[in-house]
Amino acid sequence: MLRRELLAGAAGIGITLAAGAPAVAAPRNAAVDPAAGLEQALFEPAPATPTTLPRLAKGLGAARADFTAARYGSLGQHLPGLLGAAEATRDASSGRAREEAHAAVARGYVLATELAVKQHADVAWATADRALTAARASGDPVVLGEAARVLAITMRRAGRTGAAVDLLRRTAAQLGADPAAEQRAVAATLLMTAAYTAACNAQRGDALDLMAGAEEAVRALPSAGRRALFTVDATTAQADLYWIGVHNALGTPDEGVPYAKRLAGVSWPSAERQARAGTDTARMWNQLGDPRRTFAALRTVEQAAPEEARRPALRALAAGLLYGPVSLPGLREFAQRTGAVPA
Repeated sequence: MLRRELLAGAAGIGITLAAGAPAVAAPRNAAVDPAAGLEQALFEPAPATPTTLPRLAKGLGAARADFTAARYGSLGQHLPGLLGAAEATRDASSGRAREEAHAAVARGYVLATELAVKQHADVAWATADRALTAARASGDPVVLGEAARVLAITMRRAGRTGAAVDLLRRTAAQLGADPAAEQRAVAATLLMTAAYTAACNAQRGDALDLMAGAEEAVRALPSAGRRALFTVDATTAQADLYWIGVHNALGTPDEGVPYAKRLAGVSWPSAERQARAGTDTARMWNQLGDPRRTFAALRTVEQAAPEEARRPALRALAAGLLYGPVSLPGLREFAQRTGAVPA
């Protein structure tokens, strides 16, 4: 029943975009913009050949490893070929094998959307739509929840925060009603994303209520025996990190400080999450007018994941510090290293 309800609920969501199976190499400027090859791969795909499901799973695992290690250049280089092979495999399959290939296609496009969002690339609309379409066809509620999350992030960045929160609420409610721990974990991550989305729209009451619900959902999860989720996991540390982001978005960064202190010394499961913790902490200190702590947090981002420090949002933050009233030793070199200012 849950699978049918989720698929029906998602049926009306999506954007009509050009079709095509990406399978081309990333362009030469991929080192500067790791997402640069996705648009060409989407709309001018090269021929791709089917592969076996185990090989497809192995390729998807390697792409996920690139994402969690924040190796975005490598991810951008290999995603087009992986997506092309996944779509060709799906088209050549039937029955249960076709559903599994649909799930692989969806998760490939989830990664593509995560990458595009990090680079502020408009192609995220296309990749999120394809992720959701493939997730619906897979019949897997967990994969559908993952795809709904990246679509909602794309909607939020386009200013459609209300619709994004509604999508996340509905999907989380349906997944959270299932006894399976993995589906309830996905529901918790959707509530966190919904809370941050509401905060970005200055909906303080909704944001705080959604985060409280996310914390409750995380506490109710079993402590052992549950698989890690595909991109963002549901843990108490992750909830604390989202609290910082929510208070940053609401303009109340002082309320995020206790959560930042709780996260000091946390061992994050991936470089990408460790860098995100540094990013949100840097934003918090920047709003609080503390350039030294802001720069210290930015340096933790670079130490954990150098490619994260070169993202557009981080470069803008470093440039703002550089041209601010306080001179910080090492800041100009950092800004030059990360591309915030010319070397």
